[in-house]
Amino acid sequence: MPISSRKPRRRSRRPYHHGNLRQALLDSALEIIEESGPSALSLREAASRAGVSHAAPKRHFATVADLYRAVAEDGYRALREHLLKRVAGQPDAAPLQALAILGVAYVEFATTNRGRFRAMFHPGVAERAASHPLEDAAGAAFDVLVDAIRRCQDAGEVRSGAPRELALGAWAMVHGLAVLAVDRQLANRGFSSEDPAALAREVTEQLYLGLRL
Repeated sequence: MPISSRKPRRRSRRPYHHGNLRQALLDSALEIIEESGPSALSLREAASRAGVSHAAPKRHFATVADLYRAVAEDGYRALREHLLKRVAGQPDAAPLQALAILGVAYVEFATTNRGRFRAMFHPGVAERAASHPLEDAAGAAFDVLVDAIRRCQDAGEVRSGAPRELALGAWAMVHGLAVLAVDRQLANRGFSSEDPAALAREVTEQLYLGLRL
């Protein structure tokens, strides 16, 4: 993915008082990623912004990859919360409508959390054990979509088939749009990038035509 060329706005070093070192490092890491892209992240820079010694991150993160994964884990948890909140906001929606809400909410999350979204899918987090907490967080977010597919099947609104495989297809399509929107590629192809949610609604309508019975 394209990385911003802007130089990070370094915060002045400040004494560390509040006691939650891990969260301070995560906040600093996300700030770096949002300003300059995932490749700009380092333990040294995160420590500097958090106002702690360069050795302090080792208490929680042995490598920068560990820090990447922790940022991504938080991102997946935030994504799951966002998806559930959007669906809960329309309790009268039919199952297929709720599925469409998830698609729009996914793109909405990506475009309003560009740095975090890039971190969630950065190659630096790809290699991880199946038991890693990041895997649990990512799985929990994906299961929101899987459950929505199952409800649509139970209501007779989506064709039969393995829910996880259908969910994978739905995710891949919406994720592709989200990446294009995050990387500002839509305008270059003649699409309006000012309202990616509107495009998401159009894409989900096309997607769910293929999922119907």
